Amino acid sequence: MVQRQPRIAGENRIFPYNSKSVGTSFTRACSALGIEDLCFHDLRHEATSRLFEEGYDIPEVAAVTLHTSWNELKRYTQLRPESLHRQPQ
Repeated sequence: MVQRQPRIAGENRIFPYNSKSVGTSFTRACSALGIEDLCFHDLRHEATSRLFEEGYDIPEVAAVTLHTSWNELKRYTQLRPESLHRQPQ
């Protein structure tokens, strides 16, 4: 998927889209699908929690989510007690 992205001269980003365009497109898609009360930022919150549930530690999650401190990161993390008990691998 990454290799199929069109390249723009002088642009280093893989997905060179304006963040406002992405948010607008997400809002339109939710509206078209009849999804209410969901914002793009909710996905970041969900992804953060899922990474912790999968066993990633704080520095690993922060590297993905780009949070700069634990205080900032924990605001977006709501772990379910049942997800904290992992089976030995």
